[in-house]
Amino acid sequence: MFNSSLFQTRRQKLVEQLADNALLVLFSGVAPHMSRDASYPFHVNRNFYYLTGLDRENMALLIAKKNGAVSTTAFIEIVDPLEEKWTGKRMRAEEAKSRSGIDDIDNVTHLQDVFARLLIDGAFDTLYLDIEQSGWSQTATAAHRFAQEVGTRYPTLQLNNVYPQICRLRSVKDAAEVEAIRKAIQITKDGIENMMKNAQPGNMEYEIEADFDYALARHGVREHAFPSIIASGERATILHYVENNMQTGETDLVLCDLGASYSYYSADITRTFPVSGQFTDRQKQLYEIVLMAMDETIAAIKLGMTYKELNDVTRATLARELKKINLITNDEELSNYYYHGVSHPLGLDTHDVGGREWPIEAGTVLTIEPGLYIAEEGIGIRIEDDVLVTEQGVENLSADIIKRVADIEAFMRIKA
Repeated sequence: MFNSSLFQTRRQKLVEQLADNALLVLFSGVAPHMSRDASYPFHVNRNFYYLTGLDRENMALLIAKKNGAVSTTAFIEIVDPLEEKWTGKRMRAEEAKSRSGIDDIDNVTHLQDVFARLLIDGAFDTLYLDIEQSGWSQTATAAHRFAQEVGTRYPTLQLNNVYPQICRLRSVKDAAEVEAIRKAIQITKDGIENMMKNAQPGNMEYEIEADFDYALARHGVREHAFPSIIASGERATILHYVENNMQTGETDLVLCDLGASYSYYSADITRTFPVSGQFTDRQKQLYEIVLMAMDETIAAIKLGMTYKELNDVTRATLARELKKINLITNDEELSNYYYHGVSHPLGLDTHDVGGREWPIEAGTVLTIEPGLYIAEEGIGIRIEDDVLVTEQGVENLSADIIKRVADIEAFMRIKA
């Protein structure tokens, strides 16, 4: 699915956007310390992986662009055989070369010395780092720390943030990325069907979650796209409910927002189903409104639209239909029952890179996820699909995950 030439092409596209006589340094990251001799699970920096295909801790990428000529070095962790007996084998130079398409492989302990040698004759005046900053209190990354060191040691070196350029590249998916997302969605489909087959009133939410986890584990999935939301009854009116520790009631709907990750690419699917296998009349009425909003929003997607414009379509549909059933009397009241956006980009991150005001381009993969949350009735409903926008139109990548009322009820009558 992913080969070295793909990563070479991505790096070339990025280098074309860099100033001449510049250096670029990226880091794979390390697992943060938890306590004593334990660390949290390692998650590779997605921008580093996007450009190299390398997914191990304590690696770095160095690109030098001088008078139009480009040299690239990957720095990997090399340890002695005794340490490997304790902590496992490291990626060998040949494997790193094969995955990334980078011929020059060096020991990560040499990074600072190599960097310093490049700056001796003053040929480079600019340094690009990936300074992603999601908020004021964000934990400092390796790039932040490197920027501080460089600022002290090389105060005349101009520091530029390459994060926006990488985001632009990542926002349009290539064929291999779309295929990875398809695979993640198909695995997620198996998990959802396993939940529906086994669900019954009285289940704890974590029991339903376990059926999803089991199906993913059978596919070798070790990393979910995000923590699963399994919200029954009134808990489904809480958007990011993740406790998953309450018992389901006889007539509860269960809102499940979850996804597998495949080759680090995410699926993000939401399905809402009755734990009993049968919708009540009221649940069905509200569910069909959410489904109508999904259908009309997907039909409205066009190249050049913004995410706000998509959400306007969703809001118009929901408001129109809720007024028909007398739940609201004016459009402003909709915010009592629908209080999130309908879409976000999807890719290496579940809430993938891309500005909210960026126009939707061909190659964008995004979610469509309308919902209604009627707290006073203990009903929360969200339905979410993942779609690919192309020059020819829109392809619903998750279209074969059942979501029509009749299909859900028929499927759930066939119990495991």
